[in-house]
Amino acid sequence: MDSIPASAARAVTQNAAGISAAKQSAQVEAFSDEETGQAEVQRVAAAELRQFIERIERLEKEKQTIADDIREVISEAKGRGYDTKAMKTILRLRKKDANERLEEEAILDVYMAALGMV
Repeated sequence: MDSIPASAARAVTQNAAGISAAKQSAQVEAFSDEETGQAEVQRVAAAELRQFIERIERLEKEKQTIADDIREVISEAKGRGYDTKAMKTILRLRKKDANERLEEEAILDVYMAALGMV
């Protein structure tokens, strides 16, 4: 048997790999992103994602502005002598349903009585 030099074998293998890669490249290029619509989908998805992110950023900014306004009102109430801790408790209670609030108050009364706080 004739032996093929190692360098020749490598050249044949590399040439075959090059042909295979060229075929794959040609297959990929046969249908571009524009032809398959993939590029349009990517542009639309990117634009939509950007819109969501920008909306969230605007809302976060508004939320921070509102939080700053609330702190300012609480500070003003404190400056006029109101108990801000009590005000915050009232705000928390007003958010609750009347039945839920009554149940919470009843449980609190029972616990306070059990601890001799009444």
